[in-house]
Amino acid sequence: QVQLVESGGGLVQAGGSLRLSCAASGRTFSSSAMGWFRQAPGKEREFVASISWTGGSTYYADSVKGRFTISRDNAKNTVLLQMDSLKPEDTAVYYCNADPSAETATTMARRGGGKYWGRGTQVTVSS
Repeated sequence: QVQLVESGGGLVQAGGSLRLSCAASGRTFSSSAMGWFRQAPGKEREFVASISWTGGSTYYADSVKGRFTISRDNAKNTVLLQMDSLKPEDTAVYYCNADPSAETATTMARRGGGKYWGRGTQVTVSS
């Protein structure tokens, strides 16, 4: 069982930066691939970024590659998403996800995430 709580969302101008944080609790966090997904109004939820349980591999959606960076600190049970050069199209609710069954970041992306989800944090980018 993993519980996830996101924070760090807010309103930012285009070109700005935000850092999202996901605080996790539960025994399986350190052995779970972790990731971020987002859902914009009227759209389906989509994959953003993932990281393996060791932190050794990462995977990004093409739309955020080169602008977003995912990282984790297993000692602090935390996953971060650094978002730079933000665009209005990045506006969405961002969800943290844990996938204990994914051995790699790529696998997690292809599976569409695991069964543990946070409640989300709103990110709004103004033009």
